[in-house]
Amino acid sequence: MSLGVLLAIGLTGCIPVQPVEPAPPRPDVPAVPIDGRPVREGGDLVMALSAEPDRLDPTTSSSLYTRYVMNTICEKLYDIDAEGELVPQLATALPTVSADGLTVTIPVRTGISFGDGTPFDAAAVATTLQRHLTLETSARKSELGPISSIEVADPATVVVRYEQPFAPLTASLADRAGMIMSPAAIAELGADFGESPVCVGPFRFTERVPQTSINVERDPNYYDADQVHLDSITYRIMTDANIRAANLRSGDVQVADSISPQDVDALQQERGIGVLQIGSLGYQGVTFNLGNVNGVGEPPEPIDTPIASDPRVRQAFALSVDRTTLVNSVFNNWFEPACSPISPDSPYSTPASEACQPHDPARARQLLAEAGVATPYPVTMLVSNNPDTLRLAQALQASVRDGGFEVTIQPVEYSTLLDTQDRGDFEILQLGWSGRIDPHSNMSTFLSTGAGNNVAGYSNPEVDRLLREATQVNDQAVRADLYGQVVEIIQRELPILYLYRQRNLTAYTTDVAGIATYADGVVRLGRAAFLAEEED
Repeated sequence: MSLGVLLAIGLTGCIPVQPVEPAPPRPDVPAVPIDGRPVREGGDLVMALSAEPDRLDPTTSSSLYTRYVMNTICEKLYDIDAEGELVPQLATALPTVSADGLTVTIPVRTGISFGDGTPFDAAAVATTLQRHLTLETSARKSELGPISSIEVADPATVVVRYEQPFAPLTASLADRAGMIMSPAAIAELGADFGESPVCVGPFRFTERVPQTSINVERDPNYYDADQVHLDSITYRIMTDANIRAANLRSGDVQVADSISPQDVDALQQERGIGVLQIGSLGYQGVTFNLGNVNGVGEPPEPIDTPIASDPRVRQAFALSVDRTTLVNSVFNNWFEPACSPISPDSPYSTPASEACQPHDPARARQLLAEAGVATPYPVTMLVSNNPDTLRLAQALQASVRDGGFEVTIQPVEYSTLLDTQDRGDFEILQLGWSGRIDPHSNMSTFLSTGAGNNVAGYSNPEVDRLLREATQVNDQAVRADLYGQVVEIIQRELPILYLYRQRNLTAYTTDVAGIATYADGVVRLGRAAFLAEEED
């Protein structure tokens, strides 16, 4: 049975701003520490994943759910902590940057090894970074900036030289761009690295059963092996939030990501279950296909439909949505309305990035009339086929219809949706981004011409210039102003409509500890353990 739906957001230069009502304050609970409690060594921890990860390859992956798995098997040069601060992981200190910003020196660990026994050193780091820059299907190139060369000064030192300064580098290396892969595995597997990934991590990959599960086991080569307690972790694919909750209650799984706002209040009251929660750096929104004809990264070409070619139509679509009602009704007020890729909690937030569009379906119909579009205007939107997203689609349907749109929803399995958006085989689609601490990674890869995640096929030289300029200065206020200018342009042209910001909700059974979920949305299980005795 097909579902009708809709979705949107937007702003024209003459549209007045209305304030967004925030969700009620909720305390962050980013981790359940072991805190000296006795643990039971060994065992298999089972985590329920709400979607199938894409390929387990740091260079090409674009899925949040892949990051959950990779977090246990592929450590990064840097990470973030519970407060969102950058900290060294495979590096030994934060980078040193030359006065002109063109030379970045990264000190790295030595005396440790990858899961296959290959030594980890600066040369291995350089091999991974070069792969990110040169692999044809890389989604990391724009995250690393205009690198001119990568040099190995000595086994413990990597030197990255730039054509122009690139301020976001350290933050980029705290995500997939900083996951260092075994050079031996790269040489052996090439583009098929994701079929059997080998990195440095507390666990190593063992098996994947498509659409069912991914297994990892404790890595005896890991440099901090005495802090690893589990024998293995099994990631089971459970797309239905009700099934994830039921498996938590039965004890068949010990951790579950992306708990539905429909379930979280009840789960918080249940004996034997705890909930981690923390605000997100990311967003959920709608992407319009403006020029992705030949696949992501290829030069955009015009698409001769009103919604692709006329921003007034997209603005009308945007004006049809009442974000506050959406958040309150569909998500029980657990999530927050969002109008840009920059979180209000970010130090880069400005009034320009926090401005929001009003709900004005009457004005939407006027814009459609001005554009010469007959109503109701039909469009098809691809969405992930999970229950919460389908509830969102149903809630959006009435709003968009009031604004003059008739949207048909096409539910698609999550990993298929990722492939479909890259091919450009869509009119509009609903997806989100889990978020990064630096706005560059929330914006440039989606909005710069030809960037690795620019599935909209969007191209604007002024946006390219502003995003590039923002990477070349270290002054936070200057960068924030530049990103605010980009948001103003995006709200006029609307390649992406930003809708709401999730709260990361991770449930767990209280017989386990050492679990964490930070603002980047990643569930961390590398130091998890079964407690020797269940909590009261």
